[in-house]
Amino acid sequence: KSQHMLIDFSDALQVNVYTLGTVFLKFRRLLGLKLEIIDPALYVYRFAAHLELSDKANAVALTALRLVGRMKRDWIVLGRRPAGICAAALLIAARAHGFSRHHQDVTRILRVCGMTVNARLREFEQTPSSKLTLEEFNTTEIEEEADPPAFTKNRIREARARAIQQKNYGMLTSGALDNPLEGKNATLWRTNSRKQQLQADHDVLYKELEKELTHDDGNEKGS
Repeated sequence: KSQHMLIDFSDALQVNVYTLGTVFLKFRRLLGLKLEIIDPALYVYRFAAHLELSDKANAVALTALRLVGRMKRDWIVLGRRPAGICAAALLIAARAHGFSRHHQDVTRILRVCGMTVNARLREFEQTPSSKLTLEEFNTTEIEEEADPPAFTKNRIREARARAIQQKNYGMLTSGALDNPLEGKNATLWRTNSRKQQLQADHDVLYKELEKELTHDDGNEKGS
């Protein structure tokens, strides 16, 4: 299976992606092709119209499509449902164009979970493209690709495991190994690790006290 999206063909052919998507759907229906609709581009224009964006609806939709293309290059699209990708892209695009839109605005229209949209937003925040202004995003092409979110997550887990094995408590409690993709829950693992270390320290202290008391009792009996 090819991972190409309509936005890729639109760029190569210099054809409006909405026109291309309309023709694609007509051919699909005419030829009786049973193809699963997984391209977020087919959702963007349809749902952008429901966000009350007035005369900027097309501009916002185009920016959202560019965002989807960028997310694809940064490994955010692969294996994800198109509705979640589309919702995140539309939310970012609407805000970039000056509209005050919130998570519930897109989750209500696309019928996706707010946690899903938050996850896609956090993943995009870790890419170089998220640091660009709207004008820079439209004119600058970043060649480098961000690491896949799953790869980043596993790399952090491996680093935590090494720190635990080496008993590097400074690294474990510093926050350097927090996963930014977990948002407000990023520090929970660190809190649990600190509790476990305190419990271990208490256990050692208890055993030492128990040993001392046993030794003192033995001395008293001997005397």
